[in-house]
Amino acid sequence: MKSILLIGLGRFGRHMAQKFNEMNHDVLAVDINEDRVNEVLPLVTNAQIGDSTNEQFIASLGVRDFDLCVVAIGDNFQSSLETTALLKDYGARFVLARANRDVHAKFLLRNGADDVVYPEKQMAIRSAVRFGSDNVFDYIELTADHSIYETTVPESWLGKSIVQLAVRQKYHISILATKRGEVLEPLPKPEHVFESDETILIMGANKDIQKFIHF
Repeated sequence: MKSILLIGLGRFGRHMAQKFNEMNHDVLAVDINEDRVNEVLPLVTNAQIGDSTNEQFIASLGVRDFDLCVVAIGDNFQSSLETTALLKDYGARFVLARANRDVHAKFLLRNGADDVVYPEKQMAIRSAVRFGSDNVFDYIELTADHSIYETTVPESWLGKSIVQLAVRQKYHISILATKRGEVLEPLPKPEHVFESDETILIMGANKDIQKFIHF
């Protein structure tokens, strides 16, 4: 369980609060808007109304005690920038800040953010990959050059095993799991025989995965 300070309770912040709650993390949520704070109360350990650009308010939060500080402010870049800088000034261990534009990300990193999340851009890329191909069901970018895809089993693979197909040698990809409905089989054995009602989770270089899903 981590101790998390979450600042900014718009849609993005509320979604993060909900997920942190599911993960059983200890969350202090902060927003300048009282209605937003009240809405998120059932999802967090504690919540406060306050202006995160106010130095005295930030000092009162004891930011050094949190494992993670999230700046989820999306509607006021100046406030996001000032909040990020203040958190680092007061000893925050790790600051994750939300950015809406590339230039925002650059300034946030220069002003103390340890990492930046760019939800609109990341979702746009993920959606383009997923819906730009008929046989891709999900996609996770690991680096600029490597990803994980959930895709259909090629028809030529049906009834054959991983070892028979020499998947890694021939296609230069790794099969992380097979999935049938909601049932996931991680790290299938070399003897696993592919069937038509399952999908596969594969990992590899993007260039190799693209060749594979279009062969």
